[in-house]
Amino acid sequence: MEYMSQEGYDKLVAELKQLETVELPQVRDAIAEARDKGDLSENFEYHAAKREQGRLLGRIRFMQRVLEHARVIDKSRLGSESVGLLSRVEMTNLNTNARMTYTIASPHEANLREGKISIKSPIAEALLGKKVGDEVEVRVPAGLLKLRIESIQL
Repeated sequence: MEYMSQEGYDKLVAELKQLETVELPQVRDAIAEARDKGDLSENFEYHAAKREQGRLLGRIRFMQRVLEHARVIDKSRLGSESVGLLSRVEMTNLNTNARMTYTIASPHEANLREGKISIKSPIAEALLGKKVGDEVEVRVPAGLLKLRIESIQL
C-alpha cells in the first residue's frame, strides 16, 4: 500500500492519462509508418519505435500498479505534534547553523527542487515520530548530520 497526498495522486493520474491517450498512440503511429517502409530487419525507425513502445507500456503498467495500491491521506486527520507523512518540517543543521525546510512525501511525490523528500530517505526516516526541539543524528553519504527540529506544520 502506498500513501500519498491528493495532489500527488492527481498528478500521477494526469501523467498516466497523458501516456495512454497521447504518447502511446503517437508511438503506435510511428510503428505503423516505419512498417510501411519495407524490410523490418534493417529498419532502425521501426526498432526504435518498438523500444519506445516497450518503455511506455512498462511505465504505464508501473503507474497503474502504484495507483491501484495508492491510498490518499486526509490531511485534516493528521496531527502536527510529531513528524509524519505530509509534515512540513523546519530544522537547523547544527553543524553549519543552516536552516532547511522539507515536506515529507511519498517516494512518488519526492522532488528536492520543490522541497519534498521521500519518506524512505535517511533524513525523513530519522525525523519520523520526533517532536519540536528534538535533535537527531542522520548518517548521509556526506557524513553525519546533526539536526534540530524547529517547527512542524501540515
